[in-house]
Amino acid sequence: MAVQEDIQIYRKRRILYTVLALMMLLFLGRLYQLQMIYSEEYGRKSEENSVRVITKEPVRGYMYDRNNTLVVDNRPSFSVTLMPYEFDKNTIGFLARTLALDTALIQERLRTGEHYSRFAPVKIKRDIDFRELSALEENRDRLPGVDFQVESKRVYTTPAHATHILGYTKEISESQIKSFGGDYTQGDVVGSSGLEGGYEHSLRGEKGAEFSTVNVRGQVVGGFESGKLDVQAVDGNDLILTMDFGLQSFAESLMTGRRGAVVAIDPRNGELLAMVSAPDYDLSVFSGVTPPQIWNSMNADPSKPLFNRATLTRYPPGSTFKMVLAIAALESKTVTPSWRVSCSGAFRFGNKTFKDLHVHGSVDMITAIQQSCNVYFYQLMLKTGLDEWAHYGKELGFGMLTGIDVAEENPGLLPTTAFMNRRYGPSGWTRGFLPSLGIGQGELGVTPLQMACYAMVLANWGEYHQPHAVRAVVQKDVRRVDTLAFQSRRTSISIDTWAIVREGMRRAVEHPGGTGGLARIKGIEVAGKTGTAQNPHGPDHAWFVGFAPYEDPRIAIAVLVENAGFGGSHAAPIAGMCMERYLYGYLIRNTPSPSAPHPAIAGRQTVAVPLASEER
Repeated sequence: MAVQEDIQIYRKRRILYTVLALMMLLFLGRLYQLQMIYSEEYGRKSEENSVRVITKEPVRGYMYDRNNTLVVDNRPSFSVTLMPYEFDKNTIGFLARTLALDTALIQERLRTGEHYSRFAPVKIKRDIDFRELSALEENRDRLPGVDFQVESKRVYTTPAHATHILGYTKEISESQIKSFGGDYTQGDVVGSSGLEGGYEHSLRGEKGAEFSTVNVRGQVVGGFESGKLDVQAVDGNDLILTMDFGLQSFAESLMTGRRGAVVAIDPRNGELLAMVSAPDYDLSVFSGVTPPQIWNSMNADPSKPLFNRATLTRYPPGSTFKMVLAIAALESKTVTPSWRVSCSGAFRFGNKTFKDLHVHGSVDMITAIQQSCNVYFYQLMLKTGLDEWAHYGKELGFGMLTGIDVAEENPGLLPTTAFMNRRYGPSGWTRGFLPSLGIGQGELGVTPLQMACYAMVLANWGEYHQPHAVRAVVQKDVRRVDTLAFQSRRTSISIDTWAIVREGMRRAVEHPGGTGGLARIKGIEVAGKTGTAQNPHGPDHAWFVGFAPYEDPRIAIAVLVENAGFGGSHAAPIAGMCMERYLYGYLIRNTPSPSAPHPAIAGRQTVAVPLASEER
């Protein structure tokens, strides 16, 4: 019996020792796994729990105009962040009340942030005020994982809005995070339109990182390794713009209370001098957090202030397009400049009568441009033909994008035979469509930007420069100024043809009987062309294109005033005053003495102008 009991005790001990050995082997294996196989991963996680990485946002680049005036600045702004792995979700209600936020919004931001990383701060509210910042500081112990970051907020330093050219910034979307790549994360602010969007990667800069040691409560207790691992943020590059913000502000004042656009270009190089889309809005509304009610009201506004009329409209240009037909006719040898038409105030083709506003009598090409004789161009279009007209329209930049460095634009519409066949069918349209196209009506559609480029080519005797709003990028990290290069091209149009159409434009402004007399500038010769575009949805649109000085052009301009009526009465005076303001630095007209600038220069007001002779 004793022997049997000893055997049982031995067996039990062996089982116990075996279990203990297996347990020891298991612990040793796990220890080996932790120390050798997963040492890097768990070491990193352990370090993340004791070291907090604080992202340092770069200062967004500044913008200066052509006169080195600061037009887009920054000021400090505070954003609230959550660290998901530290945050106590039981405090969401208290945090929501403190920041006047919806709890659902905080929960959604938190879920999205945890999807990317539990150890990266998540922004839940930007641009908080002093009261909210103070409340967070006072309740820091009750809100573990809640902190704030100092960012920059856009500030606009001039009276000019320049809304649609400068653009605005907003919080990045999920789709943008995927498309942009790089180090973009939830809560980042990115350029959304205009130059802010087009030059986002230059303006943004590069994020930095600050490593801090935290205690078990998540409170920062000091720097990690004396800051040796910290990465300094690289501020964004500055932009030197081509624009004259004195002219921009003045042009905006002339468009107050109107709908339309003004685009002015330096014809010598394609530099944008001013671009107005009216009505506009104050960009500071979008700097920081935009209240939903303001955003909704802008979207619902029937005047569409968010819509860039300078680059996105597609209106018929009316009589301003007559020079395209004149060029096509001369270059194709269809007629000579001396070809004459007798204008009796109307032209009948088939069973339709095409009207003119005046009886012009016998006119040649230069006189027809000067007096804007519709009857002349009705007949000239029938002689020249659609495709010849469209060919030279395309060479002058119509029916295509200009390539301007401002985010979005419309290519417009330049009809061809192929287009008309697609729209109406080969038998669905006739030559009876051509007279309307000859005076800039019908299916033709252009933008004010395209018309300003057209004026630039007319000013330059055929030289086309890609329009642009940025002259140079200042690389602040290496202290270098990079001047940007843009494309230029010369049209195939002959000098003799340019001389004819330019002379007609000069007489349209400078000679009696011209339709653009209200664009005249004392002491400076101006060339231009008025237009009144028929509008099936309401009153006609007023147009003017032109340039000055005639012999040495330094500004080319296009003006569109929606539903205003005659171009000579409403668009030409605006263009004339803008050119005068740019060339002289003040208005000569209505100015008591050359040393006293006109009061319209200083403020955003509508300048009253007299009416001109009417034309279509």
